[in-house]
Amino acid sequence: MKIMVVGGGGREHAIIKKIKENENVEKIYALPGNGGIAADAECVDIGAKDISAIVDFATENGIDYAVVAPDDPLVLGCVDALEEKGIPCFGPRANAAIIEGSKVFSKNLMKKYGIPTAAYEVFDDMQAALAYLESAPIPTVIKADGLALGKGVIIAQTLDEARAAVISMMQDKQFGASGDHIVIEEFLSGPEVSVLAFTDGKVVKPMVSSMDHKRAGDNDTGLNTGGMGTVAPNPYYTESIADECMKTIFKPTIEAMNKEGRTFKGCLYFGLMLTPVGPKVIEYNCRFGDPETQVVLPLLESDLLTVMQATTNGTLADTEVNFSDKNACCVIMASKGYPQAYEKGFEMTIPADIAPDVYVAGAKISDGKLLTNGGRVLGVTSIAKTLYEAIEVSYQKVEKIHFGNAYYRHDIGQRALAANKG
Repeated sequence: MKIMVVGGGGREHAIIKKIKENENVEKIYALPGNGGIAADAECVDIGAKDISAIVDFATENGIDYAVVAPDDPLVLGCVDALEEKGIPCFGPRANAAIIEGSKVFSKNLMKKYGIPTAAYEVFDDMQAALAYLESAPIPTVIKADGLALGKGVIIAQTLDEARAAVISMMQDKQFGASGDHIVIEEFLSGPEVSVLAFTDGKVVKPMVSSMDHKRAGDNDTGLNTGGMGTVAPNPYYTESIADECMKTIFKPTIEAMNKEGRTFKGCLYFGLMLTPVGPKVIEYNCRFGDPETQVVLPLLESDLLTVMQATTNGTLADTEVNFSDKNACCVIMASKGYPQAYEKGFEMTIPADIAPDVYVAGAKISDGKLLTNGGRVLGVTSIAKTLYEAIEVSYQKVEKIHFGNAYYRHDIGQRALAANKG
């Protein structure tokens, strides 16, 4: 089989490495991929949002199955365009990808179908939003409606911060057209949990839970990032909570999308908050999370490509989806200064013995050398019987990887360890 994976980050590298385990796979193309992914797939210089070029490449190269991994091409209709040419895909069509593409849509969906989430109001007029803030509880959460590279959410701790967030989104267009509409919602408290789930639009098969670390600095300080590390499973996500989520969130979401004529197939990401009154949805994503994928997929014992094809074919109910009962830890190595200004172009050395456990996110090859080419450069994952051991081994591997301007957090997994002891 010839496989095409659209995207070029650490998530895509993890997907490609897992798909390679299937003996029927003869060739994997990554569009565009990156310098690190080039060790595991043939990278093709076509951007993930260039839908027409992606479709042309797939038809001209006899692609048997396509995996569309990032949010942008999914929302832009990449799966629709490929399926129209007879190429089966993993991922939702555009009318279902709206569950991430529009926060207004997803919040209204949850309200309509009684899916637990934070109370909210929607605004398309800045003055009305500012007036609402005068009597809104603080802290509050301000969200741009559309895609914003995972950065379109601001938790305002004061009224001044809330006003500034509204103005930056709606007047200053910090996130472009994504800020034309905004959501102002109730601030929820409790442990956060990420749950990725396979679905064929009929059944939902959740993956192992995970815990992300969004802040740039140790002890959850500094700016929000795309993620500085993850552990799995999440100790707060107990079997009883998982059962409750299936009944009140997972199944109702899939059923709601079906009722709306927007059947969702692929990977649906549930960002959850375990509040004192039960689990609530913070956000949906229409695809694998990054860097959650880098701890979840290494724990998958079933064949990934087989499971993906089952979501496409509607046979997920008859397909095994099994995960290891071990623990995983992924530490992200970034460029110093991320998520703001940072230098790139530093040569990277990754020892061959740990390369299978390294998922490269931002790198390019120049004159035969692997150079840094992004804010988040790579993720290092380890699996062990205990979480403590998985963390220890990941940091031992991090010490063996070298590139100029390298930066990483030193406390990935410590909150989870504390929860385990508690």
